Amino acid sequence: MANGKERAAAPKGGGGNGNGNGNGSVNGRNGQVTVRTMQRMKERGERITMLTCYDATFAKILDGAGTDVLLVGDSLGMVVQGHDNTLPVTVDEMIYHCRAVVRGTKRAQVVGDLPFMSYQATDDEGFRNAGRLLKEGGVQAVKLEGGERTCPLVARLVDAGIPVMGHIGLTPQSLHQFGGYRIQGRGEEAGEALVGAAVALEQAGVYSIVLEGIPWPLAQRVTQAVKVPTIGIGAGPHCDGQVLVVYDLLGMDPEFKPRFVKSYDNFHNRITEAVGSYCDEVRTGAFPDLEHSFE
Repeated sequence: MANGKERAAAPKGGGGNGNGNGNGSVNGRNGQVTVRTMQRMKERGERITMLTCYDATFAKILDGAGTDVLLVGDSLGMVVQGHDNTLPVTVDEMIYHCRAVVRGTKRAQVVGDLPFMSYQATDDEGFRNAGRLLKEGGVQAVKLEGGERTCPLVARLVDAGIPVMGHIGLTPQSLHQFGGYRIQGRGEEAGEALVGAAVALEQAGVYSIVLEGIPWPLAQRVTQAVKVPTIGIGAGPHCDGQVLVVYDLLGMDPEFKPRFVKSYDNFHNRITEAVGSYCDEVRTGAFPDLEHSFE
């Protein structure tokens, strides 16, 4: 999402507990968040929480904290692999990380990104790769970028039983076409095009739509124009839910401070201090002591 990352208000109401329950559970089997859960949350005005996740340890933590959706984003190309953008990520790499996240998750819905050129060449290729994310990666849904051009593939996937999350606005896989990570939907014509894209995706069968990097009044229009939930990032407070890259939420990169990101902690400093203390104790012989040794 923005800068290649899915890397922002009070609840609308509904009396929910943040876990998609409200007045009686709307979760699926064993309390798992499902497509129906998210639809009911929108209907009740309960905000949806989504975070990126790339491994089992983080999945267990985020799931236990009550996050509704874990997105195995192609943003892993940047925050995990160290690339400048998301384009190098492969389907096999996505499957690897999807498997890890699914192993650490009990309640949250897990969504896998279809990476660059895994669905753009032909719908047949996109169909196969989406199936792999479910069959081999174990996710419950896939996400893909684009508006009307993706609708035939979306319809085909949904018809085959594969839930699809749409993604419009600033779509990082198109960064070279956009000329960089630029806010989208400014101006009447561009705004109408995004509203039209959202409606087209809904008609094609998506169960939710990520709105990234667009002005908040436009995000509000889109949210009101469709019946499926919208998940915002850099799209203001009027979407049905929000998503951030978990590393950004935790403040792990002090050099990445875009306007739409709110850091809820400063893990960069805390981890640096903890690792520094470990190194000092090893060098001075303070660790390990007998308390941390076997008889």
